[in-house]
Amino acid sequence: MPVRRSVLDGPVLEVAPKLLGMLVSSTTDEGTVVARLTEVEAYDGPNDPGSHAYRGETPRNAIMFGPPGFLYVYFTYGMHFCMNVVVGPPGKPSAVLLRAGEIVEGVELARARRGQPAVEKVAFNQAAVRQGPVAKRPKADPDRDLARGPARLCVALGIRGEGNGTDLLAKDSPIQLLPGPGFDGEPSTGPRVGLREAADRAWRFWIPGDPTVSPYRPHVPKRRA
Repeated sequence: MPVRRSVLDGPVLEVAPKLLGMLVSSTTDEGTVVARLTEVEAYDGPNDPGSHAYRGETPRNAIMFGPPGFLYVYFTYGMHFCMNVVVGPPGKPSAVLLRAGEIVEGVELARARRGQPAVEKVAFNQAAVRQGPVAKRPKADPDRDLARGPARLCVALGIRGEGNGTDLLAKDSPIQLLPGPGFDGEPSTGPRVGLREAADRAWRFWIPGDPTVSPYRPHVPKRRA
């Protein structure tokens, strides 16, 4: 069963960390892929210069103005889709960017979409393996990067622009937000990734120690020739 809409009808900084450990399930003609959310970012509309809704409603951001529980998908850098869960009461635009997750169902399909070979999953080895005097680096789980970052997450789940406006809480929706295992611990927090404005606000939340969390990258201004 999808998440109750009342769970999302609150201030974005309270709702965002609650999404950690929830599941996003996406079903297409190819099959179903499910991701457990491990990293998110909060965007607080008119109170947040980093938000798409900071300067008011436009055709692009209209879905952010509610009600909560709908999917806001946008195209960025001319090549990537990113997706957000709309939260808060209607008329107060706020959304949570889904930054990263672990694929827990439909791994083979996610691999195919991400261009990774359909091979058996290699166990993550935390200990270095020594052969003689030379220590080898530990092998990383090859599936760690399937949805490690907002664009990769969309690709793995098969979510594109036509997903914008999907009701994530409808029982018959092809894209659903499900309770999942949740996360009861204390999330890590830090600045949001790649922002030019309000970059210092620690509104990114992630599950500490989870290998699928994306690396932090600050905004780097483009240099003019």
